[in-house]
Amino acid sequence: MAPETVREHSVVYAPRIQDLLARDAKVFRVDARTVGVSDARLMAEIVAARPVLQTERSVYKPAAGADIPHDSATRTIRALGQDVMAGIRTPPPPARGLNGAWPYAPTSYLRRWLFGSDPLPVSLLAKRGITRSDTLSRLVDRAVTTWPGGAGGNGNGDRNGNSPGTPTAMAGLIRGADDPLERKQAVAMYRRASATLCDGVAALAGNALWLMRTAPEPHQDLTTVLWETLRLLPPAWMLYRNGGDAYAGLHPEIRPEDNVALLPLLMHRHPDYWADPLEFRPQRWEAVADPEKTPGFMPFGFDGARCWAKHLVVPLAERLLTVALDHGLTIRGPRQDAPVPLRSLLSVRFEASVGS
Repeated sequence: MAPETVREHSVVYAPRIQDLLARDAKVFRVDARTVGVSDARLMAEIVAARPVLQTERSVYKPAAGADIPHDSATRTIRALGQDVMAGIRTPPPPARGLNGAWPYAPTSYLRRWLFGSDPLPVSLLAKRGITRSDTLSRLVDRAVTTWPGGAGGNGNGDRNGNSPGTPTAMAGLIRGADDPLERKQAVAMYRRASATLCDGVAALAGNALWLMRTAPEPHQDLTTVLWETLRLLPPAWMLYRNGGDAYAGLHPEIRPEDNVALLPLLMHRHPDYWADPLEFRPQRWEAVADPEKTPGFMPFGFDGARCWAKHLVVPLAERLLTVALDHGLTIRGPRQDAPVPLRSLLSVRFEASVGS
């Protein structure tokens, strides 16, 4: 792994990511069946060439042997939005939950914050220890499928574990399912939506902390910090599209049998689109009314395939950062570099602790 220096500290990418970052061309062959693209114009043409397939959207891929109906997906998005807004308005769990390895610690912290009031076994769907095991996940899913539900809380506690709370809107979708298939799909959507949101927000907040390195200046706008983090270390660093005739002819390098990897990570760092592209400069966003309309910027995907939770990610990440900074969270240890492994989400790994 080779380090890349940003603000006198470095991130060390997995070899395959480092290889991509070393490419000069905006269109290049990644392997025998995949073409990488970081050219903004060609990306737009690829996006417009055909609708995104359901199988290319991990959250809405088929569940329980059937496609996820559009109205069911819409209900899930709305319910998740209600739960996040309710969570942001409630006091956060004790900040000591942010101690430890990032982004794992904040992932568990967010799941407890947002979904900890749900009855057992529903709340187990959002436990990181459960989701890491396929066997446990299947057992919990089956248990929730037969969960009788019922109105009100179950005495497990509110989002901080202090007193009885009200189940989330996401849990309500499971309880209110009309038939076995709908309930199975509601269980799958609860797991996917909670995991995707919490994992993505934890990765974004962790990347921002590493890039800031020190406490923000007085009156620092954390929103601009997060937009600049989405540019320099975007968790959604690659968007993968299955090949086909729709892409053939858009560029000489792309054949009908080739899959396409759209690479915002590379586009966000290209000098054709950005001044001082490797500099961490949150102030570049201060006068930008709508960051997503900035040329050469794709933090949440594109029309037709944008992150379904994009309107939740930045506010929740800002709330999480505020909690961390208010409690004096610091990156521990003498190391000046942190690894970025090859994962679906780009996230810096480090150890952190809150103040006494």
